[in-house]
Amino acid sequence: MQRNSYVTVDDLEALSMGSVFLATGGGGDPYLPMLLAKQALLEYGPVTLVAPDELSNEDYVVALGAVGAPTVSLELLPSIDEAGDTLQAFENHTGKKVDAIASFEIGGGNSLLPLVAAAGAGIPMIDGDGMGRALPEAQMMTYAIAGAKPTPAVARDYAGNTAAFSTSDTLTYERHIRSFAMAAGGMITTAEHPMSGGFIKTAIIPHTVSFAIKLGKVLMQYRGHVQQIMPHLKACFKDSVYGQCELLFEGKIIDKSVAIVGGYDVGELTVAGFNGEPPVTINIKNEYLIAKQNDKVLASVPDLIVLVDIETSEPINAERLKYGQRVAIIAVECPKFYKSERALAVVSPRAFGFDFDYVALSAN
Repeated sequence: MQRNSYVTVDDLEALSMGSVFLATGGGGDPYLPMLLAKQALLEYGPVTLVAPDELSNEDYVVALGAVGAPTVSLELLPSIDEAGDTLQAFENHTGKKVDAIASFEIGGGNSLLPLVAAAGAGIPMIDGDGMGRALPEAQMMTYAIAGAKPTPAVARDYAGNTAAFSTSDTLTYERHIRSFAMAAGGMITTAEHPMSGGFIKTAIIPHTVSFAIKLGKVLMQYRGHVQQIMPHLKACFKDSVYGQCELLFEGKIIDKSVAIVGGYDVGELTVAGFNGEPPVTINIKNEYLIAKQNDKVLASVPDLIVLVDIETSEPINAERLKYGQRVAIIAVECPKFYKSERALAVVSPRAFGFDFDYVALSAN
């Protein structure tokens, strides 16, 4: 395995900021995971960030992250040991040494927990992830769509209880892992989707960790009104795995209704325009899925819908949204992987129960 770059303590704030933007409202609040990552990097040193094409085909890779309802992450707080202990439990269960760790999603806290595990184990983290954003269910990961089996997998709860999983398919795994998360208070850490280095090269959305750091630095450097930062955001996305980045709407949150249903944060919010424009409604299942104005779909999953504070352009997780907040709605075209027929079968609006097909942001 050739090694290229590192994630240091100095990168964490930018990684946190950039990954919240890409998380489309989900992925878990990053504040405490960022503190855990900082402590891990101070104790163990920088983590090697390895590009997917630098992996050996024989490397043994596992995806690691948190599963549950993001709202719970504000109360059921992780400890510094959870990610590393989950990795160790996975190695004990499988009898195999993991060579590199991959992220489920480039989203909020789930971008930082793999870093904590990698630091403690002294192994690299892959520069990429299984979504290019955040999505609520296991079968929506690029790893699963490309054909990786989700198990053997190991999950750990806040009290240190562990469970091992072996299922016939990803849909079954999603039901089982979600049930365990609900029984364990709503949030667990899992190590799953074991893959070879050769396989993950074909399945991962590449370079999203380094891009999240780059994006976070743009958000921090040009912090200010959304109208002022948009040219810098467009330029940042231009040379990425994503498509175009567009400002859709500006307004004030006048309604939000979210409940934990089946282990997910499910609900809807409404943003009223400042000048009497028809309001925009956003459907939520952990992440922002659909942005709609009257009967017109402005943007939909798998494209990214992002809410930012209108004055600072700081991205806002769904669980942090409040009545009266002044926000801007931004949309980003998803990576090409998710535009394939195979991917859209599990991530299009119809996969979430909406009665319409995906229309790319670039087609609006």
